[in-house]
Amino acid sequence: MAKNKAITLLSIGHACVDVYQGAVAALVPYFVAERAYTYAAASGIVLAASLLSSVAQPLFGLATDRRAMPWLLPVSTLVGGLGIALSGLGDSYALTLLFVGIGGVGVAAYHPESARVARVASGGSHTGMGWFSLGGNLGFALAPVLVAVVVGVGGLGLTPLLVVPALVGSLLMLPVLRGLERLTSAAPEAETAPAVPDDVASFVKLALAVVCRSVVFIGLSTFIAFYVRQRTGGGAAAGTAALVVLYLGGAAGTILGGALAERWDRVTVVRRSYLLTVGAVAGLVLLPGPALYVCIALTSAGLYVPFSLQVTLAQDYLPSRVGTASGITLGLTVSVGGLFSPLIGRLADATSLQTALLPLIAMPALSWLLFLTLAEPARPDAPRRRSGGGRGMIGTRGSSRRR
Repeated sequence: MAKNKAITLLSIGHACVDVYQGAVAALVPYFVAERAYTYAAASGIVLAASLLSSVAQPLFGLATDRRAMPWLLPVSTLVGGLGIALSGLGDSYALTLLFVGIGGVGVAAYHPESARVARVASGGSHTGMGWFSLGGNLGFALAPVLVAVVVGVGGLGLTPLLVVPALVGSLLMLPVLRGLERLTSAAPEAETAPAVPDDVASFVKLALAVVCRSVVFIGLSTFIAFYVRQRTGGGAAAGTAALVVLYLGGAAGTILGGALAERWDRVTVVRRSYLLTVGAVAGLVLLPGPALYVCIALTSAGLYVPFSLQVTLAQDYLPSRVGTASGITLGLTVSVGGLFSPLIGRLADATSLQTALLPLIAMPALSWLLFLTLAEPARPDAPRRRSGGGRGMIGTRGSSRRR
């Protein structure tokens, strides 16, 4: 399969999966409105999706380091969609948590293998990985609109209609699987050793920086709709618009990050982005009125410039464990922010939402400090794959398969 076509399909598939990550936060105001949940109870729904996704993604990464699992792409897309589609049925809080958790597992299963395949398909290009990540950002951005159209019109009883993107995404992955099968059968088995050793210490610092990023992004995703409505006096449309701006800013930041990394090194780009994000988050929390939307856009772009760069940095810091590095970076560290959402919710219930969001200003500052201690890793000479992989998306397992 041609490289551009492969990246395009993977990017669209990524959008169809990540729409369900964005849908969780977008559904929260409707759960509050129809079921009278408190902030803490509502944030527990985000926690359910984040917790299972956080635990599961590294496990799927370990599994895909041992054996190729391209079939996970369509299957996990369906599982993620079904979980979120069923979450609005019934009035049981426990069942809602269960279905949202199932959706989180589906999302978790998709990312490690898709990140590996996208890295190989892009030939290690930062721009190519940026386009792959863009699909996920667009999925996030479309989620509030999709939820508003479906649930805003017919209530939580219409959430089964949210399964449509999963059906589309799983079908789009079938050509990808066929391309993988043809290339694998045509190429002889040949493993290459990693060109550089693992740098575990740098990987751990990177993971901690991404944890801080996750706390900011998941916290804002959960509460920004409520916060904007309070600060601007707007209705549900104002909150939905804030979520769309948050996610669309991420799409712009992802593409910008790939372009900047082609000019400067990744660590420098990420470091400067986090420093600028500190001021953007402060403006978001402290400034009143319509200026909020500008700060939301700047915050989102600042948080997403590092996104795809951190994935490839993780892969280069752990070249013998590419799947594990992807799973941890995209899973345990990206979703772990959901663990802090109930704490923000409890603080908001006890004080005010603005007070609860104030600690988020410190998070990108901590990420910046951690990146001050990191250096650009040595890049492997070529993606770790079987011979013939340069012609397209061949598989897949690098040297990690032997370990």
